[in-house]
Amino acid sequence: MRVLLTGASSQLGAASRRRLAGRGDEVDALTRGVPPPARAGVSWHRAVLPFVPMAGPWDAIVSFGPMDALAEWLASCDSAPAPVLVATSSMSAASKIDSPVAAERAVAARLQAGEAALVRECGRLGMGWTLLRPTMIYGEGLDRYLTPMARRARRWHVLPYPPGRGLRQPVHADDVAAIALAAAVAPANGVFEVGGGERLPMHAMFERVRRSVGRPVVPLRVPAVCWPLAARLVPAVRGALARADADLVADNGAVVAAYGIPPRAFEPRPSTWVTGVATDAR
Repeated sequence: MRVLLTGASSQLGAASRRRLAGRGDEVDALTRGVPPPARAGVSWHRAVLPFVPMAGPWDAIVSFGPMDALAEWLASCDSAPAPVLVATSSMSAASKIDSPVAAERAVAARLQAGEAALVRECGRLGMGWTLLRPTMIYGEGLDRYLTPMARRARRWHVLPYPPGRGLRQPVHADDVAAIALAAAVAPANGVFEVGGGERLPMHAMFERVRRSVGRPVVPLRVPAVCWPLAARLVPAVRGALARADADLVADNGAVVAAYGIPPRAFEPRPSTWVTGVATDAR
């Protein structure tokens, strides 16, 4: 296949590039930043959607970039640049729509608008499509939540975390990539939730992060009475603290039935938090 891969330097892009290279596919990879070192089968292009600097057609478009910008590019096309589109949204489209933080509500609204725009443009162009809504993604050392937490714990030998009662379902980037590439072959014209292979109470998730860093780390549960102060001192955590008692999980039934790829359990190890290490891939 010839595949257009947007968001190619992201954690999902990195996992997908390995899988595409393993299949021998030809990849046109877009990145907004400096392209990573060249690899066989991958042609890198520095670009920001809605600008696409090369011409199709492609056999599939797999996008891990902004959906609204991708839809804007498709809107400029008179014919389908590929018969199939797979794009990732986020479970935040639902979980943050009622957030107390205006910026998070805006993110959820933008995700929902991007989903609708992509479905509309795929319908106009006659393209098959699949949208994936992953939960918390980890596994490439590039996420902005669990990896920084694990690295700070390794450096400081302490892991502070809120003792929320909500369930979490971290999903490995390689599993999302596997599902995305399966959907690129067999589009379902649907939106699928994608979560990890198990649902964990927050304290259990953080405990596994603590045990995975490879050195002694003391767990430090931050009492709920301290949360309002933390939210005032660090406004960026206000939304996360407000959701600490909520279950942020996905129903994998539909995506597993469609593609037969059950995501793995959350079993991190020291290499999980190292950028560019693929020892967790399967």
